[in-house]
Amino acid sequence: MNALLVFMLSLFASVQLMAGEGWMTDIDEAVKKAKELDKAVMVEFTGSDWCPPCKMMEKEVFSKPEFVEEASKKYVLVKIDIPNSNPELKAQNSKVMKKYKVKGVPTVILFDQEGEEFNRFTASQFKTVETFLENLEHQLKRKDMF
Repeated sequence: MNALLVFMLSLFASVQLMAGEGWMTDIDEAVKKAKELDKAVMVEFTGSDWCPPCKMMEKEVFSKPEFVEEASKKYVLVKIDIPNSNPELKAQNSKVMKKYKVKGVPTVILFDQEGEEFNRFTASQFKTVETFLENLEHQLKRKDMF
């Protein structure tokens, strides 16, 4: 009985960290996972219900199974949403935006396994799965040059 309870609690906790299939919602937890898995971290800051470029990126790139599958090979994916429809989540994640000095959305920040930022960019620069994945690969190669 205790084993079942522990399993159910851990399952619930892992669901709480996800923002859609393949996405987490906690940067610190993602960095821990990245360290365990020898991956980098990609954090997308979005305004899912009010930001037109964010909505476009979600529809055209971030929600695509091929993006999540391919990007997850080298990155732990994190989504930090600032939705107008959820004031509590918006307030919580606005603090995260401030902590990482994010001035607007859609912004992507890339972190190494130690939680050190190595790049940031406006997500909507790369409007297709292919171009976004190419940029992620380019940024990883560039990071390893220094």
